[in-house]
Amino acid sequence: MKLKPIITSLLENDLYKYSMGQCFFHRHNGKQAEWAFRCRSDVHFSPEEVQEIREQAEWYASLRYTEEELEYLHSAYPWLRKDYTDFLRFWHPRMEEIIISEDAPCGLSVRFKGSCLNVSPYETPVMAMITETHYRMSGRYDAMLAEYKAKAEDNISKLKQGIYAPGIFSEFGFRRRLSYEAQDYFIRRIKEENIPGFIGTSDVFFAKKYGIKAAGTMAHEFVMLAGQSYPERNPAYSNRFMLESWTSEYGILNGIALTDTIGTEPFLKDFTQYYASLFSGVRHDSADPYEWGEKMIAHYKALGIDPMTKTLLFSDSLDLERATAISRHFKGRAKVAFGIGTALVGPASGALNIVIKPVAFDGLPVAKLSDAPGKNMCEDPEYVEYLKRSIKWRLEH
Repeated sequence: MKLKPIITSLLENDLYKYSMGQCFFHRHNGKQAEWAFRCRSDVHFSPEEVQEIREQAEWYASLRYTEEELEYLHSAYPWLRKDYTDFLRFWHPRMEEIIISEDAPCGLSVRFKGSCLNVSPYETPVMAMITETHYRMSGRYDAMLAEYKAKAEDNISKLKQGIYAPGIFSEFGFRRRLSYEAQDYFIRRIKEENIPGFIGTSDVFFAKKYGIKAAGTMAHEFVMLAGQSYPERNPAYSNRFMLESWTSEYGILNGIALTDTIGTEPFLKDFTQYYASLFSGVRHDSADPYEWGEKMIAHYKALGIDPMTKTLLFSDSLDLERATAISRHFKGRAKVAFGIGTALVGPASGALNIVIKPVAFDGLPVAKLSDAPGKNMCEDPEYVEYLKRSIKWRLEH
Protein backbone atom coordinates (compact mmCIF):
# COMPACT_ATOMS: atom_id res chain seq x y z
CA MET A 1 0.00 0.00 0.00
CA LYS A 2 1.13 3.52 -0.76
CA LEU A 3 -1.14 4.95 1.94
CA LYS A 4 -1.50 4.09 5.59
CA PRO A 5 -4.32 1.64 6.39
CA ILE A 6 -7.63 3.47 6.17
CA ILE A 7 -9.69 1.02 8.22
CA THR A 8 -7.87 -0.13 11.35
CA SER A 9 -10.70 -1.68 13.39
CA LEU A 10 -13.77 -3.74 12.52
CA LEU A 11 -15.69 -1.46 14.89
CA GLU A 12 -15.30 1.23 12.25
CA ASN A 13 -18.72 0.70 10.76
CA ASP A 14 -22.15 2.27 10.99
CA LEU A 15 -24.33 1.11 13.88
CA TYR A 16 -27.13 -0.05 11.62
CA LYS A 17 -24.84 -2.73 10.22
CA TYR A 18 -25.00 -4.35 13.66
CA SER A 19 -28.75 -3.95 14.16
CA MET A 20 -29.44 -5.36 10.69
CA GLY A 21 -26.71 -7.97 11.10
CA GLN A 22 -28.31 -9.44 14.19
CA CYS A 23 -31.64 -9.65 12.34
CA PHE A 24 -29.91 -11.42 9.43
CA PHE A 25 -28.27 -13.80 11.91
CA HIS A 26 -31.51 -14.76 13.64
CA ARG A 27 -34.10 -14.46 10.87
CA HIS A 28 -32.53 -14.48 7.40
CA ASN A 29 -29.44 -16.63 7.86
CA GLY A 30 -28.15 -18.34 4.72
CA LYS A 31 -29.41 -15.77 2.23
CA GLN A 32 -26.85 -15.21 -0.51
CA ALA A 33 -26.24 -11.66 -1.65
CA GLU A 34 -24.63 -9.71 -4.45
CA TRP A 35 -23.80 -6.03 -4.11
CA ALA A 36 -22.65 -3.55 -6.75
CA PHE A 37 -20.85 -0.19 -6.73
CA ARG A 38 -22.21 2.82 -8.59
CA CYS A 39 -20.43 6.14 -9.09
CA ARG A 40 -22.82 9.02 -9.76
CA SER A 41 -20.01 11.58 -10.07
CA ASP A 42 -18.22 12.47 -13.29
CA VAL A 43 -14.82 11.14 -12.20
CA HIS A 44 -12.44 8.45 -13.35
CA PHE A 45 -10.43 6.24 -11.02
CA SER A 46 -6.87 5.61 -12.18
CA PRO A 47 -5.38 2.09 -12.23
CA GLU A 48 -3.14 3.19 -9.33
CA GLU A 49 -6.18 4.16 -7.28
CA VAL A 50 -7.89 0.86 -8.06
CA GLN A 51 -4.80 -1.06 -6.97
CA GLU A 52 -4.59 0.95 -3.75
CA ILE A 53 -8.27 0.30 -2.99
CA ARG A 54 -7.67 -3.41 -3.56
CA GLU A 55 -4.69 -3.41 -1.18
CA GLN A 56 -6.65 -1.43 1.41
CA ALA A 57 -9.39 -4.08 1.19
CA GLU A 58 -6.79 -6.80 1.69
CA TRP A 59 -5.61 -5.06 4.86
CA TYR A 60 -9.23 -4.74 6.03
CA ALA A 61 -9.66 -8.50 5.46
CA SER A 62 -6.80 -9.15 7.89
CA LEU A 63 -8.61 -7.49 10.82
CA ARG A 64 -10.40 -9.31 13.65
CA TYR A 65 -12.52 -8.11 16.56
CA THR A 66 -10.71 -7.82 19.86
CA GLU A 67 -12.30 -9.04 23.08
CA GLU A 68 -12.40 -5.43 24.30
CA GLU A 69 -14.37 -4.39 21.20
CA LEU A 70 -16.84 -7.25 21.59
CA GLU A 71 -17.36 -6.40 25.25
CA TYR A 72 -17.98 -2.79 24.29
CA LEU A 73 -20.65 -3.82 21.76
CA HIS A 74 -22.37 -6.07 24.24
CA SER A 75 -22.36 -3.51 27.06
CA ALA A 76 -23.06 -0.33 25.08
CA TYR A 77 -25.90 -1.74 22.97
CA PRO A 78 -27.94 -4.08 25.18
CA TRP A 79 -30.25 -5.04 22.31
CA LEU A 80 -27.30 -6.94 20.81
CA ARG A 81 -27.61 -10.53 22.02
CA LYS A 82 -24.74 -12.62 23.26
CA ASP A 83 -25.12 -15.23 20.50
CA TYR A 84 -24.63 -12.53 17.85
CA THR A 85 -21.57 -10.99 19.51
CA ASP A 86 -20.22 -14.54 19.89
CA PHE A 87 -20.69 -14.94 16.13
CA LEU A 88 -18.71 -11.73 15.57
CA ARG A 89 -15.82 -13.27 17.50
CA PHE A 90 -15.35 -15.65 14.55
CA TRP A 91 -16.52 -13.36 11.73
CA HIS A 92 -14.01 -11.53 9.57
CA PRO A 93 -13.95 -9.96 6.10
CA ARG A 94 -13.06 -12.36 3.29
CA MET A 95 -11.15 -10.92 0.37
CA GLU A 96 -12.53 -13.60 -1.96
CA GLU A 97 -15.98 -11.99 -1.45
CA ILE A 98 -14.75 -8.48 -2.37
CA ILE A 99 -14.19 -8.25 -6.14
CA ILE A 100 -12.40 -5.11 -7.26
CA SER A 101 -11.46 -4.39 -10.88
CA GLU A 102 -11.13 -1.63 -13.47
CA ASP A 103 -14.03 -3.02 -15.52
CA ALA A 104 -16.39 -0.02 -15.39
CA PRO A 105 -16.82 3.30 -17.25
CA CYS A 106 -15.54 5.20 -14.19
CA GLY A 107 -12.48 2.94 -13.98
CA LEU A 108 -13.59 1.17 -10.78
CA SER A 109 -15.85 -1.85 -10.35
CA VAL A 110 -16.64 -3.26 -6.90
CA ARG A 111 -18.88 -6.23 -6.18
CA PHE A 112 -19.52 -8.29 -3.06
CA LYS A 113 -20.64 -11.89 -3.38
CA GLY A 114 -21.37 -14.15 -0.42
CA SER A 115 -23.90 -14.72 2.34
CA CYS A 116 -25.82 -11.60 3.29
CA LEU A 117 -24.68 -12.01 6.87
CA ASN A 118 -21.03 -11.96 5.74
CA VAL A 119 -20.97 -9.29 3.04
CA SER A 120 -23.40 -6.65 4.32
CA PRO A 121 -20.77 -5.17 6.72
CA TYR A 122 -18.38 -4.51 3.82
CA GLU A 123 -20.43 -1.67 2.33
CA THR A 124 -19.52 1.31 4.49
CA PRO A 125 -15.83 0.52 5.17
CA VAL A 126 -15.19 -0.15 1.46
CA MET A 127 -16.88 3.12 0.54
CA ALA A 128 -14.65 4.92 3.05
CA MET A 129 -11.61 3.26 1.44
CA ILE A 130 -12.73 4.43 -2.00
CA THR A 131 -13.33 8.04 -1.02
CA GLU A 132 -10.21 8.50 1.09
CA THR A 133 -7.98 6.80 -1.48
CA HIS A 134 -9.37 9.02 -4.23
CA TYR A 135 -8.88 12.22 -2.25
CA ARG A 136 -5.41 11.34 -0.95
CA MET A 137 -4.13 10.29 -4.38
CA SER A 138 -5.59 13.36 -6.09
CA GLY A 139 -2.50 15.44 -5.33
CA ARG A 140 -4.71 17.95 -3.49
CA TYR A 141 -5.29 16.23 -0.19
CA ASP A 142 -3.40 18.71 2.01
CA ALA A 143 -5.29 21.62 0.48
CA MET A 144 -8.58 19.73 0.78
CA LEU A 145 -7.93 19.02 4.46
CA ALA A 146 -7.14 22.68 5.13
CA GLU A 147 -10.35 23.72 3.33
CA TYR A 148 -12.26 21.12 5.30
CA LYS A 149 -10.96 22.31 8.68
CA ALA A 150 -11.88 25.89 7.84
CA LYS A 151 -15.38 24.76 6.90
CA ALA A 152 -15.70 22.66 10.05
CA GLU A 153 -14.66 25.57 12.26
CA ASP A 154 -17.15 27.82 10.46
CA ASN A 155 -19.92 25.28 11.08
CA ILE A 156 -18.98 24.99 14.76
CA SER A 157 -18.83 28.77 15.14
CA LYS A 158 -22.29 29.20 13.62
CA LEU A 159 -23.66 26.47 15.87
CA LYS A 160 -22.23 28.25 18.93
CA GLN A 161 -23.73 31.56 17.79
CA GLY A 162 -27.13 30.01 17.12
CA ILE A 163 -27.01 30.88 13.42
CA TYR A 164 -27.38 27.15 12.86
CA ALA A 165 -29.88 25.62 15.26
CA PRO A 166 -30.96 22.20 13.96
CA GLY A 167 -31.78 20.84 17.42
CA ILE A 168 -30.94 17.14 17.77
CA PHE A 169 -28.40 15.92 15.20
CA SER A 170 -25.80 13.21 14.65
CA GLU A 171 -22.81 12.87 12.33
CA PHE A 172 -23.60 10.28 9.61
CA GLY A 173 -20.67 10.77 7.24
CA PHE A 174 -18.38 7.74 7.63
CA ARG A 175 -18.95 6.29 4.17
CA ARG A 176 -18.33 9.53 2.26
CA ARG A 177 -15.90 11.30 4.58
CA LEU A 178 -12.84 13.13 3.34
CA SER A 179 -10.68 10.94 5.58
CA TYR A 180 -10.40 9.37 9.00
CA GLU A 181 -8.41 12.46 9.96
CA ALA A 182 -11.26 14.79 8.97
CA GLN A 183 -13.95 12.79 10.76
CA ASP A 184 -11.82 12.56 13.90
CA TYR A 185 -11.19 16.31 13.77
CA PHE A 186 -14.88 17.19 13.58
CA ILE A 187 -16.03 14.87 16.35
CA ARG A 188 -13.20 15.96 18.65
CA ARG A 189 -13.84 19.65 18.06
CA ILE A 190 -17.62 19.52 18.38
CA LYS A 191 -17.27 17.57 21.63
CA GLU A 192 -14.67 20.06 22.94
CA GLU A 193 -17.06 22.90 22.25
CA ASN A 194 -19.96 21.03 23.90
CA ILE A 195 -22.36 21.97 21.12
CA PRO A 196 -26.03 21.67 22.23
CA GLY A 197 -28.03 19.12 20.26
CA PHE A 198 -25.09 17.05 19.03
CA ILE A 199 -25.82 13.53 20.28
CA GLY A 200 -23.35 11.30 18.46
CA THR A 201 -22.22 9.55 15.31
CA SER A 202 -23.22 6.61 13.14
CA ASP A 203 -19.62 5.33 13.38
CA VAL A 204 -19.30 2.84 16.26
CA PHE A 205 -15.50 3.22 16.43
CA PHE A 206 -15.72 6.96 17.06
CA ALA A 207 -18.62 6.49 19.47
CA LYS A 208 -16.37 4.26 21.55
CA LYS A 209 -13.33 6.52 21.17
CA TYR A 210 -15.12 9.66 22.33
CA GLY A 211 -17.67 8.16 24.72
CA ILE A 212 -20.66 9.36 22.70
CA LYS A 213 -23.77 7.69 21.37
CA ALA A 214 -23.82 5.69 18.15
CA ALA A 215 -26.99 6.18 16.10
CA GLY A 216 -28.65 4.15 13.37
CA THR A 217 -31.38 1.55 12.85
CA MET A 218 -31.80 0.17 9.34
CA ALA A 219 -30.94 0.74 5.68
CA HIS A 220 -32.70 0.01 2.39
CA GLU A 221 -30.97 -3.36 2.13
CA PHE A 222 -33.07 -4.74 4.98
CA VAL A 223 -36.37 -3.85 3.32
CA MET A 224 -35.10 -5.31 0.03
CA LEU A 225 -34.01 -8.52 1.74
CA ALA A 226 -37.14 -9.04 3.84
CA GLY A 227 -39.58 -8.11 1.09
CA GLN A 228 -38.01 -8.96 -2.25
CA SER A 229 -35.67 -11.93 -1.74
CA TYR A 230 -38.47 -14.44 -1.13
CA PRO A 231 -40.10 -15.28 -4.48
CA GLU A 232 -43.33 -16.37 -2.81
CA ARG A 233 -43.86 -12.84 -1.44
CA ASN A 234 -45.51 -9.97 -3.31
CA PRO A 235 -42.79 -7.27 -3.34
CA ALA A 236 -45.41 -4.50 -3.13
CA TYR A 237 -45.70 -5.59 0.52
CA SER A 238 -41.94 -5.32 1.15
CA ASN A 239 -42.42 -2.91 4.03
CA ARG A 240 -44.90 -5.16 5.79
CA PHE A 241 -42.41 -8.04 5.75
CA MET A 242 -39.70 -5.67 6.98
CA LEU A 243 -41.87 -4.39 9.83
CA GLU A 244 -42.83 -7.91 10.86
CA SER A 245 -39.23 -9.12 10.84
CA TRP A 246 -37.89 -6.11 12.72
CA THR A 247 -40.48 -6.08 15.48
CA SER A 248 -40.16 -9.85 15.91
CA GLU A 249 -36.47 -9.26 16.63
CA TYR A 250 -36.59 -6.04 18.64
CA GLY A 251 -40.13 -5.35 19.82
CA ILE A 252 -40.22 -1.68 20.81
CA LEU A 253 -36.41 -1.35 20.84
CA ASN A 254 -34.27 0.14 18.10
CA GLY A 255 -37.21 1.46 16.12
CA ILE A 256 -36.79 4.07 13.39
CA ALA A 257 -38.42 2.81 10.17
CA LEU A 258 -37.06 3.75 6.75
CA THR A 259 -39.90 4.79 4.46
CA ASP A 260 -38.69 5.09 0.87
CA THR A 261 -37.24 1.75 -0.33
CA ILE A 262 -40.15 1.22 -2.74
CA GLY A 263 -41.72 4.64 -2.23
CA THR A 264 -43.44 6.22 0.75
CA GLU A 265 -47.01 5.56 -0.46
CA PRO A 266 -46.69 1.75 -0.22
CA PHE A 267 -44.92 2.20 3.12
CA LEU A 268 -47.87 4.09 4.58
CA LYS A 269 -50.21 1.26 3.54
CA ASP A 270 -48.26 -1.06 5.86
CA PHE A 271 -47.41 1.42 8.62
CA THR A 272 -50.56 0.62 10.57
CA GLN A 273 -51.47 1.83 14.03
CA TYR A 274 -49.77 -1.26 15.46
CA TYR A 275 -46.41 -0.62 13.79
CA ALA A 276 -46.64 3.17 14.09
CA SER A 277 -47.08 2.69 17.84
CA LEU A 278 -44.19 0.22 18.17
CA PHE A 279 -41.67 2.27 16.17
CA SER A 280 -40.36 5.43 17.78
CA GLY A 281 -40.22 7.23 14.46
CA VAL A 282 -39.48 7.23 10.74
CA ARG A 283 -36.53 8.24 8.56
CA HIS A 284 -36.57 10.43 5.46
CA ASP A 285 -33.95 9.70 2.79
CA SER A 286 -35.25 11.06 -0.52
CA ALA A 287 -37.50 13.68 -2.20
CA ASP A 288 -38.91 16.83 -0.61
CA PRO A 289 -38.43 16.75 3.19
CA TYR A 290 -41.24 19.19 3.90
CA GLU A 291 -43.83 17.26 1.89
CA TRP A 292 -42.64 14.03 3.49
CA GLY A 293 -42.83 15.47 7.01
CA GLU A 294 -46.33 16.84 6.45
CA LYS A 295 -47.40 13.46 5.09
CA MET A 296 -46.01 11.61 8.11
CA ILE A 297 -47.63 14.00 10.59
CA ALA A 298 -50.97 13.59 8.83
CA HIS A 299 -50.56 9.81 8.87
CA TYR A 300 -49.85 9.72 12.61
CA LYS A 301 -52.87 11.95 13.29
CA ALA A 302 -55.12 9.75 11.14
CA LEU A 303 -54.02 6.78 13.27
CA GLY A 304 -54.85 8.65 16.48
CA ILE A 305 -51.17 9.02 17.45
CA ASP A 306 -49.79 12.34 18.69
CA PRO A 307 -46.92 13.25 16.30
CA MET A 308 -45.13 14.93 19.21
CA THR A 309 -44.52 11.45 20.63
CA LYS A 310 -42.72 10.35 17.43
CA THR A 311 -39.44 11.30 15.74
CA LEU A 312 -39.06 12.47 12.15
CA LEU A 313 -35.43 11.70 11.33
CA PHE A 314 -34.11 13.49 8.25
CA SER A 315 -30.96 12.16 6.57
CA ASP A 316 -31.04 13.12 2.88
CA SER A 317 -28.29 15.40 1.54
CA LEU A 318 -28.43 17.69 4.55
CA ASP A 319 -26.25 20.49 5.78
CA LEU A 320 -26.69 22.50 8.99
CA GLU A 321 -28.46 25.37 7.26
CA ARG A 322 -31.02 23.10 5.63
CA ALA A 323 -31.50 21.14 8.85
CA THR A 324 -32.11 24.38 10.75
CA ALA A 325 -34.85 25.42 8.30
CA ILE A 326 -36.54 22.00 8.51
CA SER A 327 -36.34 22.03 12.31
CA ARG A 328 -38.01 25.44 12.49
CA HIS A 329 -40.74 24.37 10.07
CA PHE A 330 -41.80 21.38 12.18
CA LYS A 331 -41.15 22.90 15.62
CA GLY A 332 -43.90 22.00 18.08
CA ARG A 333 -45.55 19.57 15.66
CA ALA A 334 -43.29 16.49 15.92
CA LYS A 335 -39.95 15.50 17.37
CA VAL A 336 -37.32 16.26 14.74
CA ALA A 337 -33.77 14.92 14.45
CA PHE A 338 -31.09 14.89 11.76
CA GLY A 339 -28.39 12.59 10.49
CA ILE A 340 -25.93 14.81 8.60
CA GLY A 341 -23.14 13.20 6.62
CA THR A 342 -20.99 14.64 3.84
CA ALA A 343 -21.64 18.25 4.87
CA LEU A 344 -20.00 17.60 8.26
CA VAL A 345 -17.05 15.32 7.42
CA GLY A 346 -16.82 15.29 3.62
CA PRO A 347 -14.64 17.60 1.52
CA ALA A 348 -15.59 21.26 1.29
CA SER A 349 -16.01 20.79 -2.47
CA GLY A 350 -15.80 18.01 -5.04
CA ALA A 351 -17.33 15.27 -2.88
CA LEU A 352 -17.78 11.89 -4.55
CA ASN A 353 -21.37 10.73 -4.99
CA ILE A 354 -21.05 6.95 -4.71
CA VAL A 355 -23.16 4.06 -3.44
CA ILE A 356 -22.84 0.31 -2.98
CA LYS A 357 -26.22 -1.43 -2.89
CA PRO A 358 -27.54 -5.00 -3.08
CA VAL A 359 -28.63 -6.03 -6.56
CA ALA A 360 -29.55 -9.69 -5.94
CA PHE A 361 -30.40 -12.13 -3.16
CA ASP A 362 -30.23 -15.88 -3.80
CA GLY A 363 -29.66 -15.04 -7.48
CA LEU A 364 -32.94 -13.09 -7.76
CA PRO A 365 -32.87 -9.37 -8.64
CA VAL A 366 -33.95 -6.75 -6.12
CA ALA A 367 -34.55 -3.04 -6.58
CA LYS A 368 -34.59 0.21 -4.69
CA LEU A 369 -37.33 2.50 -6.06
CA SER A 370 -36.74 5.67 -4.09
CA ASP A 371 -39.02 8.71 -3.86
CA ALA A 372 -36.25 10.41 -5.89
CA PRO A 373 -35.73 8.50 -9.18
CA GLY A 374 -32.04 9.44 -9.29
CA LYS A 375 -31.50 7.21 -6.26
CA ASN A 376 -33.09 4.12 -7.86
CA MET A 377 -30.87 1.09 -8.26
CA CYS A 378 -31.44 -2.26 -9.99
CA GLU A 379 -29.57 -4.22 -12.66
CA ASP A 380 -32.65 -5.94 -14.13
CA PRO A 381 -35.07 -3.62 -16.01
CA GLU A 382 -37.62 -6.45 -16.28
CA TYR A 383 -37.72 -6.81 -12.51
CA VAL A 384 -38.16 -3.03 -12.10
CA GLU A 385 -41.21 -3.16 -14.37
CA TYR A 386 -42.63 -6.12 -12.43
CA LEU A 387 -42.11 -4.31 -9.12
CA LYS A 388 -43.69 -1.11 -10.44
CA ARG A 389 -46.71 -3.04 -11.75
CA SER A 390 -47.10 -4.80 -8.40
CA ILE A 391 -47.00 -1.51 -6.50
CA LYS A 392 -49.36 0.21 -8.94
CA TRP A 393 -51.92 -2.59 -8.68
CA ARG A 394 -51.79 -2.54 -4.90
CA LEU A 395 -52.18 1.24 -4.65
CA GLU A 396 -55.07 1.26 -7.12
CA HIS A 397 -56.92 -1.69 -5.59
